[in-house]
Amino acid sequence: MYRTSETGSRMGISRLYALVLGLLGVLSIAAAAAAHEVRPAVADAEIGPGKVLVQYRIVLEPILAGIDLTGLGDTNDSPLSGLNDQLRSLPAAELETRFRAAWPQLSRDFRIESGGESLPPEIVSLSVPEGGDGALPRDSTLILSAALPPGSAPVQIGWASRFGPLVLRQDGEGDDLYSAYLTGGQMSDPLPREGVASESALSVFGRFVVLGVEHIVPKGLDHILFVLGLFFFSLRMKPLLLQISAFTAAHTVTLALASLGIVTVPAAIVEPLIAASITFVALENIRGGRIGWFRIAVVFCFGLLHGLGFASVLGELQLPNAQFVTGLIAFNIGVEIGQLTVITLAWALIARPFGDRPWYRSRIAVPASALIAAVGAWWVVERTLL
Repeated sequence: MYRTSETGSRMGISRLYALVLGLLGVLSIAAAAAAHEVRPAVADAEIGPGKVLVQYRIVLEPILAGIDLTGLGDTNDSPLSGLNDQLRSLPAAELETRFRAAWPQLSRDFRIESGGESLPPEIVSLSVPEGGDGALPRDSTLILSAALPPGSAPVQIGWASRFGPLVLRQDGEGDDLYSAYLTGGQMSDPLPREGVASESALSVFGRFVVLGVEHIVPKGLDHILFVLGLFFFSLRMKPLLLQISAFTAAHTVTLALASLGIVTVPAAIVEPLIAASITFVALENIRGGRIGWFRIAVVFCFGLLHGLGFASVLGELQLPNAQFVTGLIAFNIGVEIGQLTVITLAWALIARPFGDRPWYRSRIAVPASALIAAVGAWWVVERTLL
């Protein structure tokens, strides 16, 4: 009876072990395949006498392909991704022709409203860069115009949820600026015909906390894998806290500096280095050893890189000076909540059931770190050579 019980226990552990590694494998494979990340479009609104102009920096291909970008982190996750890649390869003139032909159906989803009335937009101009081999997105510039009805009713701007996230900005005189990150088909706050829309500090704080969380979970696969790399180094609390503290302090510094425009590093440099940081910490886990100044210094340096990656979102939003500190703090809090969520889930699914097993390191920590290292290495190659 004892042997049967012990055998059943071992079988149960084996199944759980296989499940955990399977989940990690799926996450790693999905991450390695992610080469078509969904980025928010950026729209600048100008409300003048009798009309509103909106200039979009937009990726047209997934819209023309009919991909529903609602909550989608990568266009490869759509069954229409092949059509999206074909459209990427088209010459600029042909893609423009296709968009203009589809405009009668698409125009209703580019929403401009005033006083409860929907204002039909018209294309003023469309500029499409030349395509490539289909591997990379291209940002087109689309300018729309809509006639305003008489009166002083404010304007609201948004678009269909299936088009994905939209960063909307309204410039005013001096430092006045309104910016919003719209998802799920949201409309902007009412934009006055004179001056710029205002937003309370509490509203800005809440919005940027959510934005920071989303930048980690579910959209930040590279940051998730880096945090898991820190987690698999050791299950003891002190090493984990030291690493997370160093990482947090570092990315807070560069997040602020990059968002202010004091430090600017091209994404072509930052993204491969972030991928390399994932590989490095994972390989260090396999090598083993105790926490020391070298590991903390390395994590701090890599945190500086990840902060530059985080800053891309705040840079697009161009927060006004009066809201910058509030937005920066809130975004950073959201990022920390996202990171703690990842660590909490890892602890609940992996550390709690398996952490005290004598084979935890050889069967879970090392193989998981090897998967993470492989994904990071693939990303380095993809982001530099492919």
